Amino acid sequence: MRILEGLEPAAVMKYFEELCAIPHGSGNTGRIADYCERFAEEHSLECIRDEHNNIIIKKPKSAGSVSGETVIIQGHLDMVCAKTADCDIDLENEGLRLRTDGETVWAEGTTLGGDDAVAVAMALAVLDSEELVHPELECLFTSDEEIGMLGAAALDADLLKGRLLLNIDSEEEGVFTVSCAGGAAVEGLLPITRCSADRAASGKKYRITVSGLSGGHSGTEIDKGRENACIMLGRLLSELDARIGYELVSIDGGEKDNAIPRSAEAVVEADAQSGFEQALEELEEEYMMRFGLTETGLKIGYEECLEEREPMYASSKTAVLNMLAGMPNGVQSMSAEIKDLVQTSCNMGIVKTGDTGISLTVSVRSASDTEKRSLIDSIGLSITGSGGSFSVSGEYPAWEFKKDSKLRELASAAYVKQYGAEPELSAIHAGLECGIFCGKLPGLDCISFGPNIYDIHTPAERLDIGSTARVYSFLTELLGMI
Repeated sequence: MRILEGLEPAAVMKYFEELCAIPHGSGNTGRIADYCERFAEEHSLECIRDEHNNIIIKKPKSAGSVSGETVIIQGHLDMVCAKTADCDIDLENEGLRLRTDGETVWAEGTTLGGDDAVAVAMALAVLDSEELVHPELECLFTSDEEIGMLGAAALDADLLKGRLLLNIDSEEEGVFTVSCAGGAAVEGLLPITRCSADRAASGKKYRITVSGLSGGHSGTEIDKGRENACIMLGRLLSELDARIGYELVSIDGGEKDNAIPRSAEAVVEADAQSGFEQALEELEEEYMMRFGLTETGLKIGYEECLEEREPMYASSKTAVLNMLAGMPNGVQSMSAEIKDLVQTSCNMGIVKTGDTGISLTVSVRSASDTEKRSLIDSIGLSITGSGGSFSVSGEYPAWEFKKDSKLRELASAAYVKQYGAEPELSAIHAGLECGIFCGKLPGLDCISFGPNIYDIHTPAERLDIGSTARVYSFLTELLGMI
């Protein structure tokens, strides 16, 4: 007996349970792609599978449809695999242990993967039905979305003819996502030269630390006024340099380009008798007064340390401080069309000092490709102007808000018909596959929606059954209207 048997919508729950029985973590989508191929064969539907395990299943329009449109129903095949410490499931080779209380569905000890198996299950239910009225369909299931939207990026867009796309990869019922940021990573390298090892040391070596900041996601939390530890430390070093002399050995901070750094440290060499420690303590007090109310966990400190590397020449130190001082960071502009939405931002997420150079990575996001390019140029100028070089990687386009959207109007009408209220229109300052598809398919009109899924990417993840039924009903109503 199936765990989800008797739950509605029956077809969606049937396919959802079958999908959950197949291991399908990111990078492990071969078996779930096999399943989709078999489904298409059993239903005599055209199926295309590429070398990246992207799947496209096509179905002609239903007998009752007069639509000339082709609609793409889209979701991704992979899930984030996480489990509790006491869970013995091998997520590479075993399916999930589903549980339900009749109101929600979860997986025992692991993530559920409702993000985004629910999209695939809904699409398969639509493809399976002989009663639904629908236009010509192209059901697109991409691979490895959770590790960088790799499948979408690699997809040959010539395989698709649809220009209306329904992305079922949102987790809040009643909210239509209609725009997302594009992005890129700027990687910089600033060469440095160090003093000779046989020189006379100018003083002691100290480790200066900035720690305890709030941090957060560089997209969704960039507008919360949270300080960047790398930027703060660079500012502190510049102010310290203006007050008293020291030599710079290194500066390091951050772990990921898409996370606001919570801590950073620098190693310097200074004469303790010069008043260096007093100057640093005065700056510490000033910084606690300036930032301590908003960054309540902030700690600034210093201690003597052992460091074998020699300090940089003065010219290299000046170049480093100038680069950090001139680096754009944080919110650069807000949307003129959507209230309280960040339009363009950047985050210096990683700074590392090697023997001969300082490397850094800056995450850039923007809902405007023009503003994104301009910001990349500004970041590049701060690096090259100090004598360094930079490159751009991982670039993906924005999904810009479409003022006139036929699909959004139809979806809103279908929503009002079912719910008796207008849907909420939302935009996110992060990437979605819709952005990549808009870049690949000229004239694409799309929205993203989905049922309530709670605590995604954690073992506490739960799929709301009632919400799933309502959203599937909305989907079928919308297809009939198209």
